Amino acid sequence: MEKTKKLTFSALFIAFGLVLPQFFHLFGGTGPIFLPMHIPVLLAGFFLGAPTGALVGIVTPILSSMLTGMPQIPILYFMIIELAAYGFIDGFTFKKLKLNVYFSLILSMIIGRTILAAGVFALQPLLGLKLSPSAYMIGAVTNGIPGMILQLIFIPAIVLILLKAGVNVNESRAR
Repeated sequence: MEKTKKLTFSALFIAFGLVLPQFFHLFGGTGPIFLPMHIPVLLAGFFLGAPTGALVGIVTPILSSMLTGMPQIPILYFMIIELAAYGFIDGFTFKKLKLNVYFSLILSMIIGRTILAAGVFALQPLLGLKLSPSAYMIGAVTNGIPGMILQLIFIPAIVLILLKAGVNVNESRAR
């Protein structure tokens, strides 16, 4: 994918990552439940590849925090780690390993949450927090079940529809 096109799509996914959570917040604090910022980052990984997907995963929560105050610190730090992992893993598994969209997404969700737990374990003492990584993970997973279900339904559908419509995803393929 040419650089200009990749930059344009990156900006589109970042913008989507800023706007979509605001829509969900109109209905109360539903971000941790529906995980709206995850969707554009995961899509960026599928369409732009691992490095750019990770970059979108880093930039999106930082810009969102700067512009909207959400996510708040220290959750911001944890989200940067988690979203970068999502963008990288699904981009790597889908584009490089040529795994199908469903397996790539599920693997990304599992590994991303595992990396989140490791990030909480590593960062919480540095941030002066007293968090249990396992309790944090259990809470994040159980609260986020509706969002994970939305991701499992909509992300493969979006990826497959755009692939059939001829959106250039370079050497990737859907199975």
